[in-house]
Amino acid sequence: MTGSPPSPEGVEGYAAAFASCLLDPAREAPDSIAAPGGGRAAKRFAVYRNNVAASLVNALADIYPAVAKIVGEEFFRAMALVFARSSPPRSRVLSEYGHDFPDLIADFGPAARMPYLADVARLERAWLDAFHAADAQPLDARELGELAPDELASACFVPHPAMRLVRSRYAAISIMEANRGNGGSAGRIRGDVGEDALVTRPGTNVEVRRLPPGCAGFLQGLAAGASLAAAVESALEEQPVFDAGGAIALMIEAGAFSALRPNRAIATQSAGTGG
Repeated sequence: MTGSPPSPEGVEGYAAAFASCLLDPAREAPDSIAAPGGGRAAKRFAVYRNNVAASLVNALADIYPAVAKIVGEEFFRAMALVFARSSPPRSRVLSEYGHDFPDLIADFGPAARMPYLADVARLERAWLDAFHAADAQPLDARELGELAPDELASACFVPHPAMRLVRSRYAAISIMEANRGNGGSAGRIRGDVGEDALVTRPGTNVEVRRLPPGCAGFLQGLAAGASLAAAVESALEEQPVFDAGGAIALMIEAGAFSALRPNRAIATQSAGTGG
C-alpha cells in the first residue's frame, strides 16, 4: 500500500484516520491509502486489517491462556475480537495489552454461564503484571524484629512492585491452575467457593498463594497505607478468627512488601507538638 506522504503537521490526522478504520471492518480504507498503480487499496487494507486483528487476538491468548483453554479456541477468538475492535493498544509493548479484557468478559453475554471467568482473567493479568514488575528486595523479617512493640503497631509498609491481590467469590486460583498445566484438577474444584489470591515475585518466579480468611483485607489495608495495628483491627472486623501472626509471617515469606515507611499520622502529630 502506498499513498502521498503527509506533511509534518498532517501526520497526526493521517494516523488518526488510518487507525480509526483499522479495527472497524465496516469502515472503508482511508482515501490516503492507494495501491502501487495508484488505484484503490481496499483489498490490501482488508488483509492488513485482518492481520492486525489476528495479532491482537493472539496476544490476548498468550496473556490469558487459562481463559482460552476454558472456553475453547473458537469462543475465545470471537470474544477477543470484540475486545480488540473496541480497545486498540495504547502501548507498543503487547504484553501491556488487554488490561480491560477481564471487564469485557464480565459483561460478555455468552460468557454469563461461567461467572468465574472474569476473575480467572484478573488473576492471569495479575500474574503477568507481577512477572514484568520492577525488581525490589523484599522486606527482611529482621527489620520488624528490631522494632519496639509500639513501633511495630504503628508501622506502615511499602508494597513490593510485583505485589497483586485478587479477591474472588469463586475458586479462581484453583480454576486457573487446573487450566495452566500446574497440576490442578478441574474435576475436584468447588467453583462457588471463594478464593483470595496473593500474587508476588520475591525472586525471579511469580508465586500465587491462597490466602486464609481475613488475610486479603489485612494486606489490602497495609497496601493502602494503614498501620499494622489498623490493618489488623480492620481484618478482625471482617473475619473474627483472623490469625494476625500467621498473616504477618505469610506476607514476609511471600515478599509482599519491600520496606517500612514512616507513619504519616504519627509524623504529623509529632511535628504539631514539636516532637
